[in-house]
Amino acid sequence: MQQHTSPPAATRPEDRAAARVWDVARTVKDPEIPVLDIAEIGILRDALVAEDGTAQVIITPTYSGCPAMDAIRADVEHALREAGYERVEVTLTLTPAWTTDWMTQEGRRKLEEYGIAPPTGSSAMGMRRGPKRLALAVRCPRCGSIETNELSRFGSTSCKALYRCASCREPFDYFKVH
Repeated sequence: MQQHTSPPAATRPEDRAAARVWDVARTVKDPEIPVLDIAEIGILRDALVAEDGTAQVIITPTYSGCPAMDAIRADVEHALREAGYERVEVTLTLTPAWTTDWMTQEGRRKLEEYGIAPPTGSSAMGMRRGPKRLALAVRCPRCGSIETNELSRFGSTSCKALYRCASCREPFDYFKVH
């Protein structure tokens, strides 16, 4: 049986010039979840500086039809130009496909504080050998109860589902595992 694995979450480049581009790019917030920057959600995949001085950033959408990507691309371009880069190139790539495995722990914590239940478990593409942890319930980000019910497979965006807590009776989004 062939094992599917996804590349690891992206990390800040070690090269000083590329790291500066990364740091500027990561100031851009996700327009749909403004408490997360694009590195925390895992959209920011790489940053580098070409020989001609062009600041290059690679981003991956959470799903192929994500309407926020045009705004994110424009925001990254604007942030880099404001930081003094004259030549900027932002590339959108669909492969490998984004996975919730690329979200940082800090991003997951911020999601919960914002009132969105973070993804539980890992995606099938991030599967490793050995036992797979299963999430049997979605924890309410407001009161912490696991007495929750899915109301709709799609929430405020396609990457989220709409849940309601039976304990506090509040609705909330759950960021689905991708």
